[in-house]
Amino acid sequence: MNIGQASKASGVNAKMIRYYESIGLIPAAGRTPAGYRVYTDAEVNTLRFIHRARQFGFPMERIRLLVGLWRAHQPSREVKQVALKHMAELERRIVELTAMRDALKELADHCRGDHQPECPILRDLAGSKTPGAAAQAA
Repeated sequence: MNIGQASKASGVNAKMIRYYESIGLIPAAGRTPAGYRVYTDAEVNTLRFIHRARQFGFPMERIRLLVGLWRAHQPSREVKQVALKHMAELERRIVELTAMRDALKELADHCRGDHQPECPILRDLAGSKTPGAAAQAA
């Protein structure tokens, strides 16, 4: 199938397919005599695998590792270790994002949101504790 068909079948856009090819995540596609890329069912299955791994938020280096484990039919314990490490990182990011959301909510709750320039959100982003401190420091 051509790149458009492979894209539709895998859920990966053509630009990303070319990128995955350029970084060696998938093998270089075969070419027609006219130079068009052609993809096999196996390559489309690999693209689906990559697409699903991206949906889980795996970074590219881990996707490369997972594709290698999948192709080599490695024991599931190795795959589980990769997944558990990724889960731990996701948990850490969730904690960080929750803290950021809570801090921003606190600032937004204290911002009047009116026509006045005083805003605790801007004051915090400027690193100031008191109104106008950033302007006085300048």
